[in-house]
Amino acid sequence: MTSHLAAEFLTVPVETVGRCVAEVCACAEHLGIEATPEVVERVAREHLLALVNSAPPPRGPR
Repeated sequence: MTSHLAAEFLTVPVETVGRCVAEVCACAEHLGIEATPEVVERVAREHLLALVNSAPPPRGPR
């Protein structure tokens, strides 16, 4: 799952994607939600989208 999401989010380091997946699994289990691959992937994708979309735009040449 991490490699699949890492291929989708090329600008996010693989370690960050892996940490996101692990945190989603832990959070789901803590809340008593079954951490199925589908649920984990969907929630992790939303978190990664938020991460990518919240990054400031690259600075142009000065």
